[in-house]
Amino acid sequence: MENTGDTGTLKKCLDDTIEKLDKVVSGKKPGLMPEEVGVVTFVGRGIARLTGLDTIRAEEVVRFPGDLYGLVFNVDVDEVGIIMLDPSEEISAGDIVHRTGRVLDVPVGDGMLGRVVDALGRPLDNLGEIHTATRFPVEREAPPIMHRDPVTVPLQTGIKAIDALIPIGRGQRELILGDRQIGKTTITLDTIINQHDKDVICIYCAIGKQSSDVAKSIAVLKEHNALAYCVVVVASGEEPPGLQFVAPYAATAMGEYFMERGHDVLVIYDDLTRHARAYRELSLLLRRPPGREAFPGDIFYIHSRMLERSTHLRKEFGGGSLTALPIIETEAQDMSSYIPTNLISITDGQIYLSPNLFQKGILPPVDVGKSVSRVGGKAQLPAFRAVAGDLRIAYAQFEELESFSRFGTRLDEDTRRRLERGWRVREILKQPQYRPIPVAEQIAALTAVTGGILDEIAVEDIARAEAVVRSEVIRRQESICSRIYEGGKLSLDDFNAMLNAAKDAVDGMTGKVDANP
Repeated sequence: MENTGDTGTLKKCLDDTIEKLDKVVSGKKPGLMPEEVGVVTFVGRGIARLTGLDTIRAEEVVRFPGDLYGLVFNVDVDEVGIIMLDPSEEISAGDIVHRTGRVLDVPVGDGMLGRVVDALGRPLDNLGEIHTATRFPVEREAPPIMHRDPVTVPLQTGIKAIDALIPIGRGQRELILGDRQIGKTTITLDTIINQHDKDVICIYCAIGKQSSDVAKSIAVLKEHNALAYCVVVVASGEEPPGLQFVAPYAATAMGEYFMERGHDVLVIYDDLTRHARAYRELSLLLRRPPGREAFPGDIFYIHSRMLERSTHLRKEFGGGSLTALPIIETEAQDMSSYIPTNLISITDGQIYLSPNLFQKGILPPVDVGKSVSRVGGKAQLPAFRAVAGDLRIAYAQFEELESFSRFGTRLDEDTRRRLERGWRVREILKQPQYRPIPVAEQIAALTAVTGGILDEIAVEDIARAEAVVRSEVIRRQESICSRIYEGGKLSLDDFNAMLNAAKDAVDGMTGKVDANP
């Protein structure tokens, strides 16, 4: 009896469903939908040309056989130039191409955090599909001027040489440039690691790099538990140049989702030199007119329209920020070449890494004289600004004085004292990789060296003295450290208390000063 009842209920449900479907389809007549298709006439490395799509639009996505996709790049009278977003080996002349009617977009949302994806948002980490409800076009207009707020909140990198002398603010665009294999990526990874308790979402975009290098960077982020608040966008050198071209725009779109919802976002483009080369390759293959160094005439625009999307929004428009750290590779220390000068003119400052300092073992090799932040002290905590306000000028003067002192055998007492202080400041600014330092500890170390506490410490012992000072000041002056993190100003008594704690910490460590470190 029970089975008979269940069968009757199921039959009634099926009848109701069929009746509703009949109502929906009644009066509907099947019709033909016209579809515009094109025919492939040429396929090259990373590009294709086709005919037949007379009403196609620029930057529209088209679909090739095998669910392979391309992006409309050139719209000429006789043919359409396509950037391939998938491998083109399986495509041949005569293949049919279909319009999709949409522009290129990527998935955005909280589901992207902790994932490694390609330039189209497809997962590369073997962790399954990414579930997001929203997609953003990769090309979006930059926020209008009236939607922006001044950059006033610091973005702490955890690197003393940068936080003290070249401060970066949330919403700023700070260029990092230097020769190859000198530590540009290391600085950005340090910055990501330092955001573990800062409520900053980080997006690392690797463009044209070797897969092994990208894997090392991801391993570093995993080791320091930083991947949980990161999105890694990868377009390696083995990928089609079209993916390398769209990758930084996709990373920016992913960051804008969080920015518009009130979050602070850090986007790292590693690096835009390879991005420019990929764009040059595509442009030459599609027969666009070449300009200086064979780059097309709009090479400046492809970077400016992307970096202009980095800003600090006003509260009524979300209140979030997007900070950009683009990386550029120089050749033979030439900062005046084409692409570096373009990026320097777009960004709000640059951090230059010097090969000479790198060879001397001064790490990170930040050249203070050639580096600048156009936001400056406005994006520093008040306590940091009080300590580091005159440090940049004093350090630059020390470097000049040091170069001149090599030509003389006898130095007056004042010059010798300034050189000895400068050598100790240089030692304090040294820092091992992947060990970002909290702000309060940075201020403790800089206060000690600028206050003369370390003048009697031998130069080779400065690193050990710095560790002792940082530990002692943090232990004894917890209230002062709390005020530093809260953005409060420190009084003269506060600085004196930090100096006394530092002096007590280094007692017994004094030794003979090395005049030629």
